[in-house]
Amino acid sequence: MLSVDRRFGWVWAAYAVSAYGTWLGFGAFPLIAVLVLDVGPAWVSALSAAGLAVGAVVAVPLGPWVEFRGKRQVMVAADLVRSAALVSVPVAFVFGWLSFAQLVVVSVVAAAAKIAFNAAAGAYLKGLLSPRDLLVANGRLESTMWSASVVGPPLGGAAIGLFGPVVTVLADAVSYLVSAVCVRAIGGGEPPPAPRPVRLRPADLLDGWREIWAHRALRRLFCATVLFNGLLMATEPLLAVLLLDRLGFTPWQYGLVFALPCLGGLAGARLARRFAARFGQARVLRVAGMLRTCWPVWLAFVQPGVPGIVLVIVVQFGLVFCCAVFAPVLATYRLEHIAPDRVARTLTAWSVTGSLAIAGLTAIWGLLAAAVGPREAIAAAGALILLTGLSGKP
Repeated sequence: MLSVDRRFGWVWAAYAVSAYGTWLGFGAFPLIAVLVLDVGPAWVSALSAAGLAVGAVVAVPLGPWVEFRGKRQVMVAADLVRSAALVSVPVAFVFGWLSFAQLVVVSVVAAAAKIAFNAAAGAYLKGLLSPRDLLVANGRLESTMWSASVVGPPLGGAAIGLFGPVVTVLADAVSYLVSAVCVRAIGGGEPPPAPRPVRLRPADLLDGWREIWAHRALRRLFCATVLFNGLLMATEPLLAVLLLDRLGFTPWQYGLVFALPCLGGLAGARLARRFAARFGQARVLRVAGMLRTCWPVWLAFVQPGVPGIVLVIVVQFGLVFCCAVFAPVLATYRLEHIAPDRVARTLTAWSVTGSLAIAGLTAIWGLLAAAVGPREAIAAAGALILLTGLSGKP
């Protein structure tokens, strides 16, 4: 058990340093595009969408590639690729070579490498930890992510104010380099990868989706989670327009209403294991999955001033709390029910579909908001999100 704890400690350290680096650099690329390259909002939206969509497509063949290789080797390689891609941005900036096309390419490479790293990390944890320890580990990772989301953006904003947006990209690049060092330091062996077929066929790229679709509970959770996340993320830019432009929220108020509720994520992640132990994983997934859908629709009713600030904080706190309870239990349930030789392919398929859904729904909801207004578009997304709570029961 001590060796398992030590090895997971290195995985946790790698995840923590990269998570803090990511949140420290959160929003840096749009700021660079606007402040350094002087592009308009349409190009900024295209930058975000391209990174998700094209990165997801590039990651499709990575599922089988990850499955048939040592998982720690893949994790180190993915970290090094992300670090190299990101460090190219400040280097190009210093020499005056930075372009919008480079930002797009870096976004795509980082998105694809992230999917590969997460798939390999999930497969590695399944082989490393007992089923009893998986939920503890996933809860710790979820707590780390929420703590990084509380601390990272304010520190990143201060760094951007003092040194410019490029410095946070450099910090993010260094975080992935440190993460690679942590993964490399794990030591010990790992279960051998799945036997590689003599020749991969194009149809083999769909193995991850076949694995999901063959399992009734995973299929329902997959559809509900992809739709929930896609609709929720699609409303983020619309909510920014509503709060900052239409309702006159100041930047510090906007930051407050999203940073403060992240404390609910810390609480939810810490309680997830206790809830699962007392009520069972299936019941927690049902209840938390339904409760998380009840919050977003209320954002359509936000008003200016203090009442609006309070409403957004309450809604976001409830949403984040329920999501933080749901996420580690889902991650554990998913790993327990995926065949050991298909974990990387299945997690890749899950991530690819999620990224494509976010990119597509963000574009659709942007058009909807242009036609009917951001408040109405947020209300429509909230109403559809309610339906995902009924379809995601394991």
